[in-house]
Amino acid sequence: MQTVDTIADLEALYDAPAPASLTKVALQLTPLYHRWISAARFVVVSTVGAGGTDGSPRGDDGPVVHVQDAQTLLLPDWRGNNRLDTLRNIVADGRISLMFMVPGENNVVRVNGRALLAVDPALTAEFEQGGKHPRSVVVITIEELYFQCAKAIMRSAIWADADKADVPTAGEFLREQMADFDAKGYDAAYPEYAKSKMW
Repeated sequence: MQTVDTIADLEALYDAPAPASLTKVALQLTPLYHRWISAARFVVVSTVGAGGTDGSPRGDDGPVVHVQDAQTLLLPDWRGNNRLDTLRNIVADGRISLMFMVPGENNVVRVNGRALLAVDPALTAEFEQGGKHPRSVVVITIEELYFQCAKAIMRSAIWADADKADVPTAGEFLREQMADFDAKGYDAAYPEYAKSKMW
């Protein structure tokens, strides 16, 4: 297998960056980036730490992050599986990237920056949902943000077909690891189970 082992070899393999791909970078929230991020209910959070890298989906029933100011985003950490991969990485390293997606839109907005975990009761209370508060809030300091080229979304046409894809269910993933696992029962019960554990 031929591999690329140096940055010089990598750069020789590709054309020069399109000028707009460099000039589109903002160093803080602009009014338009504020609008986009406020419309996003879903974000993929990427972090890195001693244990490796992590990519985690986060979603909410309104804006997935709260804009505190032009340099700061707040992401409540709602209930999950308690693996804490993302949170461990943030505590250990702090580097973070976020990819905000809006259904039907071909662009994706990326934020790169630094993160820390806040647990102030007054802050977590700002995100109250049905009397529940997140245990922590990820405080993200923006270092740069920009929209991604739309080609990936366009190639995949992920918004083009509303029909459910023929993909494995969560129960089937679990049964693959545990042969006697009741995949159908798990999948059937999960929607009701999840309702009580959204926030």
